[in-house]
Amino acid sequence: MKDFLKSFFATLLALMVAGGLAFVLFFGLLAVIGSSGKPTVPGKAVLVFDLDTSLSDGERDTEPSEAITEAMGGGGAHSQVLPVIIEALDRAASDSRITALFLTGNLQSAGPAQLRELREAIQRFKAKKPVLAYNLGWGKRDYYLAAGATTVIINPFGEMEVNGLASEPMFFGEAFKKYGVEVQVTRVGKYKSAVEPFITDRMSDPNREQIQMLLDDIWGEWKDTVAKDRKKQPADLQAIADERGLLEAEDAKKLGLVDRIAPYDEVLDELKKLAGKQAKDKDFPQITLATYAGIPGEAKTGKARIAVLVAEGEIVDGEGKSTQIGGERLSRELRRLRLDERVKAVVLRVNSPGGSASASELIQREVVLTKKVKPLVISMGHLAASGGYWISTYGDRIFAEPTTITGSIGVFGLLPNVKKLANGHGITWDSVQTAKLANPMTLTRPKSDLELNRIQGLVDHIYEQFVAKVADSRKMKKEAVHEIAQGRVWSGREAVKLGLVDEIGGLGAALKHAAKMAKVENDFYVAGPEREPDALKDLLRSLGQGKSRKLTKPGPVDALAEAFKLQLERVSALNDPRGVYARMAFEIDLK
Repeated sequence: MKDFLKSFFATLLALMVAGGLAFVLFFGLLAVIGSSGKPTVPGKAVLVFDLDTSLSDGERDTEPSEAITEAMGGGGAHSQVLPVIIEALDRAASDSRITALFLTGNLQSAGPAQLRELREAIQRFKAKKPVLAYNLGWGKRDYYLAAGATTVIINPFGEMEVNGLASEPMFFGEAFKKYGVEVQVTRVGKYKSAVEPFITDRMSDPNREQIQMLLDDIWGEWKDTVAKDRKKQPADLQAIADERGLLEAEDAKKLGLVDRIAPYDEVLDELKKLAGKQAKDKDFPQITLATYAGIPGEAKTGKARIAVLVAEGEIVDGEGKSTQIGGERLSRELRRLRLDERVKAVVLRVNSPGGSASASELIQREVVLTKKVKPLVISMGHLAASGGYWISTYGDRIFAEPTTITGSIGVFGLLPNVKKLANGHGITWDSVQTAKLANPMTLTRPKSDLELNRIQGLVDHIYEQFVAKVADSRKMKKEAVHEIAQGRVWSGREAVKLGLVDEIGGLGAALKHAAKMAKVENDFYVAGPEREPDALKDLLRSLGQGKSRKLTKPGPVDALAEAFKLQLERVSALNDPRGVYARMAFEIDLK
C-alpha cells in the first residue's frame, strides 16, 4: 500500500508539472504567433470595411474567457470601437498607400446616432477617394452608411429594405403572474414606462405616443439623408416603404437606389482595377479596417491633453461589469482626471439608458467637481436618457446627434416578491421586526401600504431633486422642466429645441469645443482612458482582432433568444440599494 501511494503521488506530481509546462508552452507559442509579422500597409491597397460587426463607443475590458472564445472565431460579432474606426477612416483618406474604401456586410448592432457619425466619416473619405459598396442584400442600417458611396452595388439575387422602423418591446407581466412573481411599482411621470414590461402585457397610450414620435424623428433623419444621397425626395422613400417595403435587385436599380447589379466576382474585378491590378490577377493589395486601425499613425504632436472618458451601458451601484457603468468606478476615473494637471479638459461620452439613481448621483457629483477646475463637455451617443441625462446635465456644453435618444427625466421604484412562487414549492418565511418599516426591501412578501407610501415618498423626493438639478444646470425654471420631464424621451433634435441639449454634433465637435474652452485649439491631442496593463488579455485581444463574423449568421429565433437574454441582463443590473431607478423604457428596439 505504501508503494502504491508513493507511485500514485509521484504520477500525480508528474502530471501537474507536465500540465504546467504545457500551459506555459501553449501561451508562449501564442505570444510568438501574436508578436510575429506585425501588419503593414501594402501600396495601392483597398481598405476593406466589413460591416458585419457591432459598434461600441469605447473599448471594454474583455474577460479572458471571452477573449479566448473570440480569438478562436466563436462568440458574437466582434465589437468595433466607433472613435477608433472614425480616426482610422480619416487617417486612411490622407494615406497615399490607400486607394479606395470597400464597404460590405450587414451591421449587427448600432444606434442611429452612431451611424450618423460613422456615415460622416465615410463621406469625408469619399471626398478624397472612391468608395465602393456591395452587398448580397442591403438592410436599413448598412444602406444608410452606403447610400452616398461612389458606387452602390447589389447582388442579382439580393433585396433591399426600405420599410420604415418598428419597435417591439417584450412584456413579462402575464408570465410573472403565471409563475407567482408579483411586482409592485412606484413612479413619477406618466411617460415613465420602464416598469411596464413587468406589470402589463402591452404599451400604455403615453408610452406608445412617445415611442411613435421618437421613431418618426429617426425615420425622418433616415429618409432625409438617403434622399439627399440618391437625389430623391423623402416622400419617394416613404411611398416605397408604404407600398413595397422589400425591393428586389432590379426594382432597387430602377428606382435609383443602387448604381449597379453585379455578382461578387465582378465586384472583385472592379476592386482589382482600383488597386492597379487587372481582372486576370488572382489577388490585389488590401487591408481590413480593423487591422489598419491597429497600426499606429503619426505621433501625437500637440502638447495639451484632452481626455475622453466613455460612460457606456447600464448605470449600476459599485464597480459594475465591463459592459456597465459602475458608479464607483466612473466616479474614481473622473476624480483621477480632475486631479491630473496634464489633462486640460475632459469630454465625457455618454451612451446609457440610465439605471441606479444612487450611482447616477455619485457620478454627477464628480462631474460638478471636475467642471469647477477644467472644462467638461458632454458628447451624447445613441442613448443618454434618464440616469444617462442625470450624469450629463451639468456639463459645460452638451452635444448630441439629431437621432440621439435623451431626456426621460423621471424616477421609479421596482419592488418584486416571490412569495407565491416559493409557497407553491413548499417554501415559506417567518419574520420578527422591531418596527413596521424594518424590512421594506424584502423579496419574500408584498409590501404593505405603509411601506409603499414611504417608498413612493422617496421616489417623489428623488424626482424633485432630478428636476431641480436639471433646472439649475440648464438655467430653466422648474415648472418648464416639469413640462418636458414626466419620464418622456426626446430625440436629440427635439432636445435642442427644448433646451436639454446645446448643440447638434458628434464626438469630434465636442472635442473641438473642449479645446476651445481650454484655449488649446491648435495644440492638443486626445487621450483615451488609461487601464492597467494585462499581457494575457492584450495577447488574446490581439489574436481576436479582425474576427468580426460569426461562424453562422443569426436567424429570427436567435434574435428572439438574444433579446430575451438581454432583458434578463437588464433586470440583473437593477441593484440600487433603495430600489429606486432613473432609467428609460426597458426596450426601444429599432427594427
